[in-house]
Amino acid sequence: MRAFIIVFLFLVLVACKNKEAASPVSMKDDVAVLADDTFNGRETGTTGEREAAEYIKKRFEDLGLEPKGYTGDYYQSFVFRPSANPHEEVEFTGLKSDSTTTGINVIGFLDNDAPTTVVIGAHYDHLGMGGEGSLYREGKAIHNGADDNASGVAVLLDLAKRLQNTKGQQNYLFIAFSGEEMGLLGSNYFVKNPTVDISTISYMVNMDMVGRLNAEKTLAVHGVGTSPIFKQTLFSNKGDLTIAEHESGIGPSDHTSFYLADIPVLHFFTGQHEDYHKPSDDAEKLNYEGMEAIANVIFGVISELDSKGKLEFRKTKNESEAVPDFKVTLGVVPDYLFTGKGMRIDGVSEDRPAQKAGLQKGDVVVMMGSHPVTDMMSYMKTLSMFEKGEKATVTVERDGTPMTVEVEF
Repeated sequence: MRAFIIVFLFLVLVACKNKEAASPVSMKDDVAVLADDTFNGRETGTTGEREAAEYIKKRFEDLGLEPKGYTGDYYQSFVFRPSANPHEEVEFTGLKSDSTTTGINVIGFLDNDAPTTVVIGAHYDHLGMGGEGSLYREGKAIHNGADDNASGVAVLLDLAKRLQNTKGQQNYLFIAFSGEEMGLLGSNYFVKNPTVDISTISYMVNMDMVGRLNAEKTLAVHGVGTSPIFKQTLFSNKGDLTIAEHESGIGPSDHTSFYLADIPVLHFFTGQHEDYHKPSDDAEKLNYEGMEAIANVIFGVISELDSKGKLEFRKTKNESEAVPDFKVTLGVVPDYLFTGKGMRIDGVSEDRPAQKAGLQKGDVVVMMGSHPVTDMMSYMKTLSMFEKGEKATVTVERDGTPMTVEVEF
């Protein structure tokens, strides 16, 4: 059935030259195709990546976007030599050899004959059969990456469809990046080798893992501090979603490449989950109604900013550099989407202090020792005060009821 869906959609996209006659393709359809086993996990440099790029190219064509890669094509290829040292940057090279890998950015352009351009991006590559970056420990298996990041590409395509039906006051450049999982390679390469005048880019919107909106409808948005207009615009278009806002323009996704080029960025994210970087990240587990709600928010933001021209850029404090050093760990996964008071636990590691003390997923830590915990940063600052072997009382709220346990670090 899944293979049939791919064949059917390709036939629709290739055969229907009249856009009005073509069957509409939904975000669910796009995810079903991109997260199918056919593409073998879309690893950069593989046949699966190239076939996924071909699908996105055909979708761009069907949506009426102009090619904006190299030499009149939708593709922007980049050749690089992978580094054996994960702490060293890869080397971009224009020459192919046995030691190099080629990635492909897919770029489409909506030309409104405007002086400024908005970049809307999402990476389409994933981990292939696993390897470095995978959290699966039972051998090789196809990592389909439905949430990471077929979901982001599907929202990108939905936004392209919506914006095609409006006469905007800005141009819109849609980029499906490759090489993100290997270190933001595609976005890094584009910023250094832009196919539009980079000085005309107003701001960049990035979607990475937007397919798992939770029951509380919490959407994390990073980069809200990178332009003074972002916060007001975001909150006026949030609908019934709860926004977990983050000021910094730095993070582990492609928006970082643009922020480092002094371009305002907004990055949308619905949080990690138990299927992250595992073969089980499949299409049927996504919240498609949630994706629709997120697309509505982003479209609202883009529409409100359409008449603003080139946005003012502001540098933000790198939140990762503000994290204090600590010698101990509680052994939990924090819930980064939690917007209440305290630090909510999203997962508990086996045989670690939290589990031994009886803490559970969903508990909200509000006190450690004599120190109140009001948010993620206060939690980390408090944790940095403890030494290995030290004992402390930890107060949590479980289903609204306070309880205290003793933890030994």
